[in-house]
Amino acid sequence: MADHPDPPPTHAPAPAQGGTDDVDAVTHALLTAARLLVTVSARSLAAAADRVTLPQFRLLAVLARHGDAKLVEVAERLGVNPSTAMRMLDRLIVAGLATRQSNPDNRRETMLRLTPDGRRMVEDVSAARHREISAIVERLDPVQRAALVGGLTAFTEAGGAPAVPDDDAEPYPLGWSDTHVRRYDG
Repeated sequence: MADHPDPPPTHAPAPAQGGTDDVDAVTHALLTAARLLVTVSARSLAAAADRVTLPQFRLLAVLARHGDAKLVEVAERLGVNPSTAMRMLDRLIVAGLATRQSNPDNRRETMLRLTPDGRRMVEDVSAARHREISAIVERLDPVQRAALVGGLTAFTEAGGAPAVPDDDAEPYPLGWSDTHVRRYDG
């Protein structure tokens, strides 16, 4: 007999109805899924990790999503102070992934922009993440997929997050909203 572990169950046990047991079961399942998604996201960024840090990639992703922007706008979307965003940007400029140019409408303002190499990096990382998640979803049967869509949609709505459009555009590459309240200065 082969010495292989049993395959994982295809269906999670049904949580108890009502009370805290079902809340605990769902919370545990979501935390487990979140760990998997963080792992997938980290693997998708691994190819770019020798060139950028995770916070720097977030800056690239914000520029890819919103286009040219002023430093203060990017800092606000990232939830960091402008000085922190400037340090990240300086490193991205040295790496050839972003540029800083005068705003043609107001020469006193500086606009931040992705270079073609920076845009390609965001696209490559997002595509790798999409492929890996798609491969996981393909292993689910159609009933499980439908249940997952319904459950995750309800969870997203309950959390107050905006709905994701039905097209293939990824609104938040690597899953970050661009309207944080918290400031990070590290």
